[in-house]
Amino acid sequence: MDFKLRPWNLEDIESLVKYANNTKIAENLTNQFPNPYKHENGIRFIQMTLKDNPTQIFAIEVNGIACGAIGLHSQTDIYARNMELGYWLAESYWGKGIMTMAIKQIVDYGFKTFQIDRIFARPFGTNISSQKVLEKAGFNLEARFEKTIYKNGEYLDELIYAIRKE
Repeated sequence: MDFKLRPWNLEDIESLVKYANNTKIAENLTNQFPNPYKHENGIRFIQMTLKDNPTQIFAIEVNGIACGAIGLHSQTDIYARNMELGYWLAESYWGKGIMTMAIKQIVDYGFKTFQIDRIFARPFGTNISSQKVLEKAGFNLEARFEKTIYKNGEYLDELIYAIRKE
């Protein structure tokens, strides 16, 4: 399925709120991702993404509609040569190969645009789909920490996947 990564804009607010307001998405993200996802959350998010130069968080657009997000998050101090990958996609687009290709695109962008040597992601141990997507995109499992995440009343494993600049 065809898609593109592009900067967010305020015209995306309705589709952002429509697709982000999904418990199945929120249950695999940190608690900073609101659930329910409201209009004001979307406005704050889009405005935050517009502050980055160069862009770090992109909309995933399919057929002219923003239906997901993918971004690289800067690290500081001794971790400054690393960026953390974060992403989500509207449930109706799951299983179509979009996220694997989007991750490959943003990895390429990240290594070309920023002074980094490593991009990492931290999926929950219960998020098998995300683990498979990362592996298909060339990421390697570096670590598993048992029961370090507390989400929705239960302890979950935290996995660390990474890809390094060649």
